[in-house]
Amino acid sequence: MRSIFRASLLVSALFAIDKVVSLGVQFLVARAYGVGHALDAYNAANNLPDTLFLLISGGALNLAMIPLLRQAFEREGRPGIWRLFSQIANLAFLVTAALAVLVFLFAPWLVSNVVAPDFDSAQKSLTVDLMRLNLAALLIFSISGLISGSLQAHQHFILPGLAPMMYSLGQLAGLVILGPTGTLADSLGRVGVVGPLVEPPLRALAAATPDLGVFGLAWGVVLGAALHLLIQVPGLIRFGFRWTRGLGLERADMREMLTLMGPRVLTMACISAIFIVNDNIASGLEVGAISALSFGWRIQQIPETLFGTALGVAILPALSELVAQGKHAELTRLLRRALWILLALTVPIAVVGSLLMPWVAGVIFEERAGLVAIATQSYLLGLVGHSLKEATTRTFYAYKDARTPLVTAAVNLVIFAGLGWALTPIFGLAALALANSLSFTIEAALQAILLSRRRVL
Repeated sequence: MRSIFRASLLVSALFAIDKVVSLGVQFLVARAYGVGHALDAYNAANNLPDTLFLLISGGALNLAMIPLLRQAFEREGRPGIWRLFSQIANLAFLVTAALAVLVFLFAPWLVSNVVAPDFDSAQKSLTVDLMRLNLAALLIFSISGLISGSLQAHQHFILPGLAPMMYSLGQLAGLVILGPTGTLADSLGRVGVVGPLVEPPLRALAAATPDLGVFGLAWGVVLGAALHLLIQVPGLIRFGFRWTRGLGLERADMREMLTLMGPRVLTMACISAIFIVNDNIASGLEVGAISALSFGWRIQQIPETLFGTALGVAILPALSELVAQGKHAELTRLLRRALWILLALTVPIAVVGSLLMPWVAGVIFEERAGLVAIATQSYLLGLVGHSLKEATTRTFYAYKDARTPLVTAAVNLVIFAGLGWALTPIFGLAALALANSLSFTIEAALQAILLSRRRVL
């Protein structure tokens, strides 16, 4: 547990730095664009590319891949890890490229019928253009996300932890260099001490660079994806990466990977569908609703990432190793301690965060502060459930059980969609955030019950 705790502290510290940078970027985004028309289109445009990333090389493959990479290491050493990783990466890139082409071609139909059917024609057109641009970042992430998993399988967490920060810095570069720098300077000029420090250089930058509007932020996403990949290349060199061509479909471990990946892809599809349904419903609410929900979700993700995700990332290689060695009693003790730690950390944060949020939102978001505060407070009610689920879900994957998380994710989606469509016409955007909190909390409780019945918890 001590080694897990040290690893989780390292991951949490890196995530904390990233969240500070990310929060600063979001502050500047809110100042530059406002919580309105352009930012709603930008956030809606991200959904499908983000979903494809999660389905293929993000959450879908990584959780299924890490236990198998550890198993390959036990049998064949480091060459076994890199052979299996190369074949998985080859397949992931080919599938991602094919899906990216389809999304590019059918983007107008997808936006009009799935992503944001209630946008007006101009906003739909903007969403289509932004979605197509984001596909370039998707192709880069299809490899970069897998590299993170391979380094974590080596129990190396520093470079994968720095990668999200590089992504945020890419977004910042796109915003400051290619975005509405003059508008940003005007806004920061009204913010106390910050204005005199940064307003003059921003005005000089605005005069020297083009203003691409929200497309500047989208190009920053592409740059951030490239930086996310490049920062991890030294890790590949350190651990002796050797690329292997081919897909390896004839090998037993690759077929086992695909067997695990099928349910995992469907699981991530259910989770991603929650956010697609969220934007679909929110597109019919007031201007700024999608952006307010996006900001609220990102704020809630700060403590969830620092504690839930950090501990989950650190614990999965250890859980997988204990399963491979047959040390089930030690796994149970480790999991119980992890869950108690998460409870002790997240309950007070959820309470304090909810109380402080109206003030924080007022400082950052100005005229749309009320919408963002309501969304964030509603999301914070689900902080405990989201965090606990990071550990319980990974326990199933350590046992190479991908079907149970699929069932619980489907339950989550049904609950969210039912509550969202029933309550949003009455309670507005708060209903969507509350539905999210309730559905994820129920899923975490259901997973804990199932683990307890199997005598794992």
